[in-house]
Amino acid sequence: MSQTFTALSIRNYRWYLTGQVVTNVGTWMQRVGQDWLVLEISHGNALTLGITTALQFIPFLLVAPLAGVLADRVSRRLVMVVAGLLAGAAALTLGVAVMAASASVGLVYVLAFVLGIAAALDNPARQALLGQLVPVSSLANAVALNSATFNLSRIVGPAVAGLTIALVGIGPVFVVNAASYLVALLAIAALRPLDFHGSSPQRSSGATFAGGLRYLRSRSDLLIVLGLVAVVATFACNYQITTALMANQEFKVGVAAYGVMGSVLACGSILGSLLAARRAAVGLRFVVWAGIAVAVATFTAGLMPSYGIFLAFLPICGLLILTFTVSAQSYLQLAADEHVRGRVMGIYTLVFFGGNPVGAPLLGLVARELGPRWGLLGGGALAAIGVAAIAGIAVARRRPSTDTPGPAELVKRAEVAESPTSQVAVRVR
Repeated sequence: MSQTFTALSIRNYRWYLTGQVVTNVGTWMQRVGQDWLVLEISHGNALTLGITTALQFIPFLLVAPLAGVLADRVSRRLVMVVAGLLAGAAALTLGVAVMAASASVGLVYVLAFVLGIAAALDNPARQALLGQLVPVSSLANAVALNSATFNLSRIVGPAVAGLTIALVGIGPVFVVNAASYLVALLAIAALRPLDFHGSSPQRSSGATFAGGLRYLRSRSDLLIVLGLVAVVATFACNYQITTALMANQEFKVGVAAYGVMGSVLACGSILGSLLAARRAAVGLRFVVWAGIAVAVATFTAGLMPSYGIFLAFLPICGLLILTFTVSAQSYLQLAADEHVRGRVMGIYTLVFFGGNPVGAPLLGLVARELGPRWGLLGGGALAAIGVAAIAGIAVARRRPSTDTPGPAELVKRAEVAESPTSQVAVRVR
């Protein structure tokens, strides 16, 4: 099998990814249907739409750290099942309410918040589970393929939702999403624990969020990666806002042209994921340079003189953003010890999504005062300054202890352990 798709040779991962593909398409259908529904029942009130989006996002700030703890205390599959049932029930409830003509803005608010809780519960457990589904040598590949399918769903899901709404109405969109969670649950049930890789995590009721923070304080390399993620996600990954401003105010094109921007950006993201899938492991230096590349690309996008040139440049932005996020996730997954991986990925989820409430309003304010281009120029500049500062810390920090191997060393050890000629069991720390 091609090096790009090596993780697909593993049965457990194929089942896992199949479930994720289906439910990701359903999730993007839900988002489109939910936004359209809110605009219909609120008579086009943009504030109502903003509140709905915020309610689906806020749980990441409240729940993600605790979800990471939960993923280290109990079975990660169990957490994913509970999250899937919760999300499926919310989607089905909204679908039934719409088809019964009883949907209201208040109901949408409540169910959007419930869906946010489910997503925040699922994310750390799902990412931590990847380390058990594939060998260490295939983990970076699995993370990249996961990102590729997510971005493919960003293209397929809205298109299917639009077609469904046009043919049969909004309600069935939510019912289809509810059914997609059922497929994902069946895929989780099909996983074989006996085929899990690595050492079995030691579940403990003593696993705490504070314990995860203490662990991170002893791992400066992980803190550096999390700092990079926080900076880049806050200032350079707000394309849903900056592209809307560029389309509406700078280039003055219609909503269809704005939609093309999102699709083109997603295409670049898919390519970035597939290219990242060819790397067995990444080092800390690569993550830093990837962060710098995203900052520079964001700043450069703000200089594009016309809609056509801007559109042609967006795939590069998407490619670099996914290269950065996949490399950061891969580093954290490979370098974090198994017993604390759920908490590490919970904190990753928090910093990745947590910067949005800060970065989005700030860039919106800058764009309002200085012009829409400055949302990209300012975001890119701030991200570059932040990444440079963290890179300086990375250079100045003390070298990690030899008993804390980096991702590349872990992959080398795993390859030795997986060799048919080796009789030595390698314990991945």
